[in-house]
Amino acid sequence: MMNNRTDYHVEIDIEQKKPLGEEACGDVFISRRIKEEGRTILVMSDGIGHGVKASVLANLTAAMALNYTSFHTQPEISARIIMRALPKSSDGLENYATFTIIEIEADGKVRITNYDNPKTIILRGNKVFNPNEYHLEIQGLENAGKILRCREFTARKEDRIIFMSDGISQSGLGSPRFPMGWERDRVEDFAISQVTRMPDISATKLARKIINQANLNDEFNLKDDTTCGVIYFREPREFMLITGPPFYKIKDLNFVNVIRNFKGKKAICGGTTSEIIAREMELEIKSEHGHYDAAIPPKSQMDGFEVVSEGLLTISKVEEILENYSTETRLGDTPADDIVRLLLDHDIIHLIIGTRINWAHQDPDQPVELEIRKVVVKRIIKLLEEKFFKEVRPDYL
Repeated sequence: MMNNRTDYHVEIDIEQKKPLGEEACGDVFISRRIKEEGRTILVMSDGIGHGVKASVLANLTAAMALNYTSFHTQPEISARIIMRALPKSSDGLENYATFTIIEIEADGKVRITNYDNPKTIILRGNKVFNPNEYHLEIQGLENAGKILRCREFTARKEDRIIFMSDGISQSGLGSPRFPMGWERDRVEDFAISQVTRMPDISATKLARKIINQANLNDEFNLKDDTTCGVIYFREPREFMLITGPPFYKIKDLNFVNVIRNFKGKKAICGGTTSEIIAREMELEIKSEHGHYDAAIPPKSQMDGFEVVSEGLLTISKVEEILENYSTETRLGDTPADDIVRLLLDHDIIHLIIGTRINWAHQDPDQPVELEIRKVVVKRIIKLLEEKFFKEVRPDYL
């Protein structure tokens, strides 16, 4: 999510928990990155109540809010359409869902539109930053008195935005310690204390700490769907993943020089690829012994590289893990898991994709999952950009 006008990466993560026994979470988070405009849109919606009904309301609201925002529809107009679209309950009472819309432009301009969710927390370093708030009335007589609270500002490096559902601010409600709930101001104080203690705390870790504290406030028996998201504008971390040798053997030395000159962490997927790099850089490949996953060959070691592994099987497994990844995912010890960790821990992913054909993978008797490397890599790029908000820089050789 880097561009020529900002000097930071935008790290985004969200944590969610639902009450025990509920099949569906009544809080919904969806997002869209519009590459042509350099714009990222995030929407969180909290359906009234909890469970399946709340989930339906929140999903409908979030999807409509995301689509209308993508088309630059004025917030007060899209809010009116959303209110009209939500189904009425059998007793004629209004159903509704709250929502928070956060738009991040290519130049760092941020717009936050909030309807009935707790006010977002904005930190500049470890200090509270409060840009001016203005109100928009939702159009239509049936929406009299309903307002959208809006804030706009230009983000700086080390800014953070924390958004949440009322499962966070109302956690602990009725307890001796928090008779009125944890409340937003205490959440703000908690976030400041974490950032002060760990100035470079990631979006993931901060969101997890806040939601874990809310869970503790409810004595590990959450009363409501609970969501916390964090956006962190920070120095980017770069990582290089190399898979496949270059199409022309004569390019091997240039291929290796690109890798040699890269200053960040690096990983290799491919036996032939690692042999070329070892030969040109005069390095030794050491095989690791140990059982990982029977479907994936074990990894090797080579100085200067975090992971050295087999190629297409590992890359295909990486794609599978990313596709199914959620806040509940626990990564294992296979080379694919290690590569996923590296991908998720970095912001700018340099992909060096060699296009030399490995004829062993063209045998029709080979398993179906041995897909052509370029197809698998394209799927990984799409997941990294759209699901994990990474900036991917592919280079096909």
